[in-house]
Amino acid sequence: MDKHVASSTNKQGINRRKVLSTLLKGGLGATAIGTTGLLSTSCAQTEKKAEKNETVAAVTKKPILYNVGCQHGGTGKQNLEFLARYGVFNMDGGSPKFIEGVGWDLDDSMRKRDACEKYGIKLDAYHLPLSSAGIENISTPNIMLGKSPARDREIELIQQMITVASKTGVKVLNYNTIIHVILRTGDTLDTSRGNTYYRSWNLEEALAKNEGLTIAGKVDIDEIYERITYFLDRVIPVAEEYNVKLANHIADPPAPVGYRGITRWNSPDVFEGIKRFAQLYDSPAHGFNLCLGSTAEGLQDPRTEILPIIKWVGERKQIFNIHLRNIKGKYNNFQEVYPDNGDMDFGEILVALRDVGYDAMVMPDHIPHHEDPAAYLQGHAYAFGYIKALMHAIDMNY
Repeated sequence: MDKHVASSTNKQGINRRKVLSTLLKGGLGATAIGTTGLLSTSCAQTEKKAEKNETVAAVTKKPILYNVGCQHGGTGKQNLEFLARYGVFNMDGGSPKFIEGVGWDLDDSMRKRDACEKYGIKLDAYHLPLSSAGIENISTPNIMLGKSPARDREIELIQQMITVASKTGVKVLNYNTIIHVILRTGDTLDTSRGNTYYRSWNLEEALAKNEGLTIAGKVDIDEIYERITYFLDRVIPVAEEYNVKLANHIADPPAPVGYRGITRWNSPDVFEGIKRFAQLYDSPAHGFNLCLGSTAEGLQDPRTEILPIIKWVGERKQIFNIHLRNIKGKYNNFQEVYPDNGDMDFGEILVALRDVGYDAMVMPDHIPHHEDPAAYLQGHAYAFGYIKALMHAIDMNY
C-alpha cells in the first residue's frame, strides 16, 4: 500500500474512534449510535466537533455502576457454573423454600447465598410469590383479588419473606401487581435467524379468541389501585425497617382498558401508569423492576419513547432492577426478539441507565426460542455477551 494512502487511512481510523468516543461520552445525544454501528450525521462534521470537545467530554464522563445479572436457573451448581463461565456475578435466586403458614425458610435462603458465594456470585434479589403466572396460578391470589381476610394472611407471609431476604443480605424483592397472565397470542417464525420463534401479541387476534373474563371478573383502574395500595400500605413499612426494596414489574403487556374485564395499572398509557404508581409513596423501598421490553410494548415508537421513561424513573431513584429485552412493533402488536434485531437501541439504553446513576442488575429476559434443546442457554449466553460488550464500549469510549 502507498505510504500516503496508508497514513491517510490510519488517520481516518483514529478520527473515527474519536467520533465514537465523544458520542459515547456525551450520552449519544442527538447523534445516536445504533447497535448496527451507523452514525446519523456526516463523519466530516462530527470529527471537527469531536476534536473540539475531546477534553470537555473526558471530564464529564460518568462511570457505569450497574452489572449484568440473571434471574433464571436457580442456585444449583450447574446454573451457577454456567453464569460464572459467562462472567455473570449477580443474580436473582428465585425464592427460598416455602413453609406452609410461615413463609420462606431462612436456612434454605442462607444455603442459596452460600452456594452463590462459592462462585463469586452475589445473591441480589428474590421473587415474591406475586408472579406473572396469572391470578389462577399464583399462591397469593387474594391480594390482587382484594379478598379479606384471606389477603391479610397472604400479606403476613410477604412481611415474613421481607425479613428473611434482609437476614440473607438480599436487598431487592421483585413482584407483580397483575391479574392477567402475560398476554401473548402465539409465535412468529423468523427464518432469517435460523428458524427462531418470537413470542408475539396482536390485539385483533386476541379479541378474535373471545376468551371472556378471568376469575376476578371486572376490575377497573380505581379498584386495581385500591388493591395495590392496600398491599403496599402494609408491606412498605416492613421493607423500610429491614432495608429491602420492593420492585414492581411492569404489567406485560400494557393492554386496552377493560381487556377481558381488567384494566391494568399501567394501561392504556404506560408512562402515565408508571408515574401514577411511582408517586403512590415517597419511600426508598418503593420502585420498579423496570422491564424495558414490557414498557416498550405500550409505546408507539419504542426507540425514542423509552429514553424519557428511563430518565424520569431513574432520576427519582426508583429503578431497582432492569429486564432488558427487545421487541419489534408497538402497542398491541409486537414480537419479542433478540437484543440486536429489535426496535430499541441497547447502546442508547445502557448510556441512559449510566447517566441516571443506575447501580443494580441489567438482566436478559424472554429469550427467543428454538427447537434445539440448547437454544435457551445459548440465547442467554449471547445476550450476556452482547450487553457486556456494549458496556465495555461505553466505558472505554470507542
